Amino acid sequence: SVSLLGKVKNPIMRSGSKTGDAIFVTGELGGSLFEHHLSFTPRITESRWLTNFCNIHAMIDLSDGLASDLRHLLTTHTGAEILTCTLPIRRTAREHAEINPSSKTALLAALTDGEDYELLFTVSPKDAVAVLDAWNKQFPDTSLKCIGKITDQPGIHLRDENGTKPLALHGYDHLQKS
Repeated sequence: SVSLLGKVKNPIMRSGSKTGDAIFVTGELGGSLFEHHLSFTPRITESRWLTNFCNIHAMIDLSDGLASDLRHLLTTHTGAEILTCTLPIRRTAREHAEINPSSKTALLAALTDGEDYELLFTVSPKDAVAVLDAWNKQFPDTSLKCIGKITDQPGIHLRDENGTKPLALHGYDHLQKS
């Protein structure tokens, strides 16, 4: 039996996002089950740096897919608008979609595949540019993308060149029967 004891100073909760916040994600999304989930590097250094650099309102790691885990950052009175053109989609997800046109699209993989193990967080819009600039200097080999914003309209909405539509899909379900 193993016991762990410790203190956490200033924990970042899932529930702290606010209307207007910018939504950021590290790395790339989708296609993780094509071996990325076996060789990922946890974003511990990056999360510590973020919490020391600025006031992160809410943060979570992406284990069940963006469509599921983003919902943990929302309240009954808030939602999110995601700009599909800004989603950082992993190359393997794009390649798999091209080779298998009857399978998930690369966008759908980025939204719903599990085990990405990237950070998803929100900050005040006034801090967004500073976070991005400082991140690029601190972690030049790891991408950081602003993928949308927290809104006062409940639910998740996707915005593309054709307009905005609600996202009803969720991510990976551990209890789903095969």
